[in-house]
Amino acid sequence: MKTSTAPAPSEADAGAEARGSLARRLRETPEVGVVAACVVVFAALAIDRSTFADAVNLQGMGFDLAQYGLIAIGESLVILTGGIDLSVGALLGTSVILMSWFNVRAGLPPVVAVLATLAITGLVGLLHGLAVTRLKMAPFVVTLVTYTVAQGVTLAITSGTSITGIGGLFGDIGQTYVAQIPLPLILFAVVAVAAWFFLERTYVGRQVYAVGGNAEAARLAGIRGDRRVVAMYVTSSLLSGFAGIMVLGRMGVGSASGVGVGWELSAIAAAVIGGVSLVGGQGRIVGIVAGTVLLEFINNGLTILQINSDYTNIVLGCVLALAITADRLRARGIARRG
Repeated sequence: MKTSTAPAPSEADAGAEARGSLARRLRETPEVGVVAACVVVFAALAIDRSTFADAVNLQGMGFDLAQYGLIAIGESLVILTGGIDLSVGALLGTSVILMSWFNVRAGLPPVVAVLATLAITGLVGLLHGLAVTRLKMAPFVVTLVTYTVAQGVTLAITSGTSITGIGGLFGDIGQTYVAQIPLPLILFAVVAVAAWFFLERTYVGRQVYAVGGNAEAARLAGIRGDRRVVAMYVTSSLLSGFAGIMVLGRMGVGSASGVGVGWELSAIAAAVIGGVSLVGGQGRIVGIVAGTVLLEFINNGLTILQINSDYTNIVLGCVLALAITADRLRARGIARRG
């Protein structure tokens, strides 16, 4: 009696299967698209305008990237838990004024002024977290209140004037270069690596994803979800204060004029463009950094091309709409595939 055996797969079949598997993983990895977009935008602008890729402009983008990137990481940590923080921009602006006031008008040393400001921003984040977890208030409402109050506090302290004469420490942080690389950009890179390690290499970081993906399932698994949510709100507010140090050092004065206004939209856009799901539980630091870089390329490119700044928000809104649409389509596609 003869037995038949199935033909062994050929090398060509194995190669095709491997390529199909790789293509499928690439389709389901949002970071690939945004990284490719960064490369394309950078190349196109560098070819069209040689000044875009020169050292001076790249260093300027490095300073901007550090400021926006820090609040984007903080915003993303909150979104990963299923929440939202609309106060990151306004809180950054308030931290600039608080540090200036503590240093110049209260006469505190720069280090003490920074620590006092970070303590206040951390307390604000703690209140956000407790309101969301204990009082079950909507994150949108809680942080919108802080957004409004922070802007009011900023204007009340300055009365429309700038605070001058700040300590040299702020300038040392906000304007220093290390091997021609802006120090704020290096600090941002350190924070990004720390956030990446926390989310992807620690047990607590994985719990953050679990809470954002399904809070009830996380609770049944013994995860203290409320603590994770509170911690992310505190971290977001602290990063807003930390970014304020860089902004103050770069400006050299404590001014309420336009500082932080609308930056929360850029932070949310960077997160969503980078693959962070607005429903929580999905997203990685690599994508968030790439999303921030892409937005900076676009903003700077519009300036280099001498396009009216009034169109910047239009472009930002269109990019954000495309990112949200892509996020929903990707989520539906993954759900259909089970």
